[in-house]
Amino acid sequence: MAGQNKNQENPIPDLDDGWWASVLAEESRNSAAQVVHQMGGSRSEMHEDAKGQTAEKKPVANWTQVKDLYMRDQIIDLMVTGHNRGGLLVEGDGMYGFVPFSHLVELAGKTENIQRDHDLESYTGRKLKLKVIECVPEDGRVVFSERAAQSEPGKRAELFDSLSPHQQVEGVVTNVTDFGVFVDLGGVEGLIHISELSWGRVSHPNQIVKIGETIKVQVLDLAPERCRVALSLKRLQANPWSNAAEEFPIGRVLPATITSVLSFGAFARLDAGVEGLIHASEIELPESKNVKDILAEGQRVQVRILHLDALHQRMGLSMKLDA
Repeated sequence: MAGQNKNQENPIPDLDDGWWASVLAEESRNSAAQVVHQMGGSRSEMHEDAKGQTAEKKPVANWTQVKDLYMRDQIIDLMVTGHNRGGLLVEGDGMYGFVPFSHLVELAGKTENIQRDHDLESYTGRKLKLKVIECVPEDGRVVFSERAAQSEPGKRAELFDSLSPHQQVEGVVTNVTDFGVFVDLGGVEGLIHISELSWGRVSHPNQIVKIGETIKVQVLDLAPERCRVALSLKRLQANPWSNAAEEFPIGRVLPATITSVLSFGAFARLDAGVEGLIHASEIELPESKNVKDILAEGQRVQVRILHLDALHQRMGLSMKLDA
């Protein structure tokens, strides 16, 4: 772990229970872990099994044991009984749960979805060493991780004790989702929300980091009861919008990289990290051509600063350099 980072130019935002609740709800909606709601619980509801057929829910018989495994960060051996597109169904010792695809050691970095069913099917009948990373009795939800079980028992509590807000740490990117990036800090998984990846606009987190990449991040907040750490990538850099008026005067020409191309124009990121919009009217378009015909993501261009609204982090750009 690295030392403290007390950069007062980038104060840590207040991450209250509402912030965590919204992030966790977003994760539930967008991640494969949402299928875990199909596991466990004492109600006689129906769920879709690994083959897409409806079946009765299986109750998690011993919540006391599940909670104890979670709190003590213990490793347990469970049998793989099936799978779906999100991951594996596991059971044993009266417990039933789910292992998300991204928490399987052999498959965590694979992105070839066409092979996913085949890869997951190969796990059926195998025993895995797992740790409980989430248990919510009221929702009948238990989530296990093979990756977390790579660290010795009790490591999670030790890591949480060593972490604090403002601290700079290093970790490995384990999953990239629509709403953010998960980073393994050595037994504890942290989340960089999409809003904390860059001072500029981010269309998708995979524009910024890739699975398997080792990165340095800043700790924003700790939630041990949720086994979550809020992280930031952008706060390791000075906020370029804080002195944008001096750095980006109207009329200045600078190099930029196209980050997305739309029908009405394109967004481009300056080397300083801020992003602006080039409206189609500010692009020299040959006759019968549109923006998508001449610009592409990743393309390097020269742009002129048209207008600036640093307070709302907005910038207008032009590719008509002689205007």
